[in-house]
Amino acid sequence: MKKLLFFFLALSIVACKQNKKESTETSEEVKKPEVKLYTFDGGTVMVNNLELFSQDTTYQGQTKEFADAFYVISHPDGNLMWDAGLPEGLIASPEPVTPPGGAFTISRKDSLVNQLKSIGMTPDDFKYIALSHTHFDHSGHANVLKNAKWLVQEAEHTMITSDEIKNGENAGLYDAISELTNVKKLNGDFDVFGDGSVIIKSMPGHTPGHQVLFVDLPEHGPLLLTGDLYHLYENREHKRVPIFNFDVDQTLKSMDAFEAFAQEKNAKVYLQHQKEDFNKMPKAPEYLK
Repeated sequence: MKKLLFFFLALSIVACKQNKKESTETSEEVKKPEVKLYTFDGGTVMVNNLELFSQDTTYQGQTKEFADAFYVISHPDGNLMWDAGLPEGLIASPEPVTPPGGAFTISRKDSLVNQLKSIGMTPDDFKYIALSHTHFDHSGHANVLKNAKWLVQEAEHTMITSDEIKNGENAGLYDAISELTNVKKLNGDFDVFGDGSVIIKSMPGHTPGHQVLFVDLPEHGPLLLTGDLYHLYENREHKRVPIFNFDVDQTLKSMDAFEAFAQEKNAKVYLQHQKEDFNKMPKAPEYLK
């Protein structure tokens, strides 16, 4: 009888140790990497004709000021810059600039290099750069990160490096990314660091290779940066598509896919041009974690 009791006691001890080991392993598996998200000011866009941002006449006669943020994602395996603000040439202008056509009035007050100093970084500290797309208000200082690997959808790269762009009236769009020669072409979603914490999601339509960014932070939790999938809260609510989008049907499909993914991940959504969302973010050197 005593031998039997000792046998069951020994089994119990072994089982407890095994359960403790499994519990520790599970805890280690679900522990999120120490990811930080810094928000910077890439300039301001005053939209003088908001009607451009819907296929109908909803915004006729309206204007609106847009934020133009860029972001630094700090991960134990490297740093990623998401978007690149307005062109840095604007910094030298004492007044906001209205390009030909008059649709926008734009300004930028500070350079990338100077802003990075606030978090103790330089352009050489970046492993990756990714742009939601290659419009002028998202690629401003891209070439400053010429040593970083550019994560870009192949469709976007094909478009922006085409002869039509390079030799056409929009050659400035190509010039903004011309020094990004270390390129990784994507065809769909891409897990940047391989652990699910930072994922580029392909969401074409605004441009051929438009993409958004998913970041899963240890304390704040999951979030999505929308690029230009949505510019305004109203556009998200009513699925309004700007008149200058590359493909309306693609945009609507991307909107559906985005909302399904956001719901699946229970992610907070931040519209990059919506000033209210920009103001919610702590500004560098503060960060979301």
